[in-house]
Amino acid sequence: MNFDALIKDIQDNHWNVHGMEIYEDGRLIHQYGHTIGARFPIYSATKTITSIAAGMAWDQGKIDLEQSVLAYLPSETVSQMPAEQIAAFREVTVRRLLTMSVSSFPFRPQGESYLNFSLACPIPDVQARTFHYSNIPAYLVGVALTQAVSEDLFQYLNRNLFTPLHIENPVFQRCPDGYFYGASGMELSVHDLSQIGLLLYHGGVYEGRRLVSEEYVKMATDVQQTNREGGYGFFLWKYRDGFRISGKWKQKCYILPAKKLVVTYLSHIEEESCGLTASMEKHIISQL
Repeated sequence: MNFDALIKDIQDNHWNVHGMEIYEDGRLIHQYGHTIGARFPIYSATKTITSIAAGMAWDQGKIDLEQSVLAYLPSETVSQMPAEQIAAFREVTVRRLLTMSVSSFPFRPQGESYLNFSLACPIPDVQARTFHYSNIPAYLVGVALTQAVSEDLFQYLNRNLFTPLHIENPVFQRCPDGYFYGASGMELSVHDLSQIGLLLYHGGVYEGRRLVSEEYVKMATDVQQTNREGGYGFFLWKYRDGFRISGKWKQKCYILPAKKLVVTYLSHIEEESCGLTASMEKHIISQL
């Protein structure tokens, strides 16, 4: 592992990396930049947090992954849906949303009611289980969880996840309907995101306390839906012999249990470049 060479690449290429942490066998061995205190947008890495919330609710018997999402949405909203939309969404299980296997959602919800917008989206071939990335599945899972746990989802997460991980008052977004926006909108520090990664690395255990079951973590981090990136679990991406948490502009947490490695960095790199990832792989992963 050549951490100094990676940092030199970051500086020489002027990559806008806010901060980075590397853990080996659960122990912090390298850090760079702003890792504690300063928080930055994590964009779609928020989806992984929604997945963990789903796992906790599943462990508690409050949500059934094989049940239609309609079973966990507000009944007054569902009752106002056209019959053809109800018929289509009856086939959309919580698991299908977690795996992004509904083929026709637009990229994000919009308008004065994200919930009404999402439930009005046509699903021409609801049986087609192809990978289709969208913010709507994570948003709907978040709304469903709010109903399933009978509590505001942020409050549920704060008590069951953030507080045990020592993540204090994270920035988050609500939709116009008032629900926790489970697809994006959070801001965390590098260190905060590392704790999410370490929880998954340890199979759902943090500081000796089980927060989510090993069974759910295994499902969430295994390939549940194939795609050209190598596979997708429950709002988590397959990566080599491990998996990764990923945000829009290269916010990453790579979890590689076989190598006993967790690598987290937050950055803002909008251009389509693999330079940072390639450098990290060359200097950190390939040398282990």
